[in-house]
Amino acid sequence: MLQETIPSSPESSINLVLCFYPMMQRVAKRFTSARIVIMTQCSLCPRQCFLSEGQVGFCGVRTCQKGNIISLSYSKTTGFAVDPIEKKPLNHFYPGTKILSFGGIGCNLACRFCQNASTAQSRNPSLLTASATPEEIVQLAKQYHCESVAFTYNEPIIAAEYVQDAAVACRSAGVKTVAVSNGYISEKHRSAFFDSMDAVNIDLKSFSEKFYREYCGGTLEPVKETLQYLAQQYMVRARTWLEVTTLLIPSLNDSDQEIGDLCDWVAKHLGWEVPLHFSAFRPAHKLLTMPSTPPRTLFRAREIAMSSGLRYIYTGNIDDPAGQSTYCPQCGQTVILRSRYVVCEYEIDEESCCKYCGQTISGCFAEEKSL
Repeated sequence: MLQETIPSSPESSINLVLCFYPMMQRVAKRFTSARIVIMTQCSLCPRQCFLSEGQVGFCGVRTCQKGNIISLSYSKTTGFAVDPIEKKPLNHFYPGTKILSFGGIGCNLACRFCQNASTAQSRNPSLLTASATPEEIVQLAKQYHCESVAFTYNEPIIAAEYVQDAAVACRSAGVKTVAVSNGYISEKHRSAFFDSMDAVNIDLKSFSEKFYREYCGGTLEPVKETLQYLAQQYMVRARTWLEVTTLLIPSLNDSDQEIGDLCDWVAKHLGWEVPLHFSAFRPAHKLLTMPSTPPRTLFRAREIAMSSGLRYIYTGNIDDPAGQSTYCPQCGQTVILRSRYVVCEYEIDEESCCKYCGQTISGCFAEEKSL
């Protein structure tokens, strides 16, 4: 056991002794003249919460019990739904298939514009009305003919133990796993969590540190590190397919300059092949007086992304078949025609190539899609 002593401050005359243990805990003993308070640190995300016995962390579901950090929501969920996989959104991961979606409560960010605030920003355990073991998740997916399961609706990182156990069970049964995540995780636990997924959609809230501080209660850099990790792992080892979503909010993160900077960074650090989704904001949570995103903003963002060299750019939360379809980067033909979340035409062969010119289309595709 390693031990580090932090000198006491003259104001408090308090010493902190930090004892480092493996996995997700670090214990701090605070000595005062009256008592000893033992605190355990959760190292799962960049917040690094120090928790006393019984105290719950910022996320609302991780707590300290007998010196260990545990999840209060293990195997608990607010319910299940069967969705088209395009709804996650994932447009290059087995298009047209069904996905079993579920989530819990809580989040390690505090987005003022949260589109799922009723659960993601809730700390009310009574909302966890359903439960399922990892093995039961597999059974449900097979029962409803879902090729994959999605950990979504709230932030799956804060339920890492359950998510990773469920992912192991799913992979053993041939069911694919998807995380819809904010990417806000510590370097220590990033690989274990995301390597257990077959596909991920990361919400890149903005390309501004100020925005992350003021509107999300977090920081941008850990999210960028997660994105770079995922892109690199897929490039080198073909692990975990990555797509990125940015919710454009009028006057807050929708300037041409910021969108251009974001797209340039994605092209340079993640690659031209990573699909980027621009989604329309709807008034929600603490931004109820903010106007909805006009469609023209998403059209403009898509044009900026195309000029940055990105090959697969999509619009969301609006009716825009042109912006929701997939085009061959070589010949320009429509290889997947979509209307909202419905695949209407599919022109990708069993080798993941455009049927018109033979160009490889980046992603994970079934041998043949039956419409």
